[in-house]
Amino acid sequence: MINDRLIDAGSVQLAVRDFGGDQPPLLLVHGAGGNLAQMTTLARALRPHHRVVTLDLRGHGRSADGDWTWDNALGDLAAVCAQLEIERPAVAGHSLGGMLAALWGERHPDSPGVISLDGNPPPTRPEHLPGLDPEKAAAELARLHAVFDAVQAAAGQVIPAEQLPDLVERQQMAARDMGANEKVWVEGFRRGLLHSDGETSLRPSAGLTAQLRTTMNQLDLGPVYAATTCPQLVVLATRDLPEQEPFADLYAAYRRYLVEQAKSVPHLRWVSLADASHAMVMEQPTVLAGLITEFLVANRNR
Repeated sequence: MINDRLIDAGSVQLAVRDFGGDQPPLLLVHGAGGNLAQMTTLARALRPHHRVVTLDLRGHGRSADGDWTWDNALGDLAAVCAQLEIERPAVAGHSLGGMLAALWGERHPDSPGVISLDGNPPPTRPEHLPGLDPEKAAAELARLHAVFDAVQAAAGQVIPAEQLPDLVERQQMAARDMGANEKVWVEGFRRGLLHSDGETSLRPSAGLTAQLRTTMNQLDLGPVYAATTCPQLVVLATRDLPEQEPFADLYAAYRRYLVEQAKSVPHLRWVSLADASHAMVMEQPTVLAGLITEFLVANRNR
């Protein structure tokens, strides 16, 4: 039986969805700007072999606001485990959630395994873009960061009430275009709305978006992968999202860097997933569920 609840993580309340069952526990963590609803299709595909628990990260979905640090977010995951009486969970996450999964694995060597679904900080330096001329790399990074500046400036914006029906219809169309579950997609959109003082705005807020951007830009996962001793799987994208296509050379180079980074850690398993973009959770939930389950079962039985 699926159970939605709020738990107290100390300074914040967190919204949690427990898919139930008596299988080995798996925390499933969404990406920046998302929420637990966006993980529903993947969670259902994982459910036959795992007790799947999802949550809204602080400042997202139905969870309370709170200062964003890696320590705070990892503490939130630990609080979920404590209150749901979960011991030694595997952790799988997408994007920001994948970075958290990697950090969880570094700090919990007894974990059955951690899985990052394209959980990579954005490129910030020319050395992140092998094969590109350094001058071109710097120019492309500056152009990309200008786009991120615009996204950050728009974060938390108020949505006029008369525009909401049109936005919901666009979400329905996007789900159909992606071949995703329309009901789940719209729930994810609605769950990211904050209704306060007669106004509706998008979460996360501008302040939290700035904090997330800073912490992700400062994160280097290479040393994290190298220091992690529990089983770890990294699933990488192989193609661009539509909004990434104007930066095709940059993202192709960055994917080369990510493969090189993964290859440099002998005990890390990595997969470049065919025909998968950063939206792989929506595109290929059944394939991802198979990869995650096979990885965890194989390491459980070794």
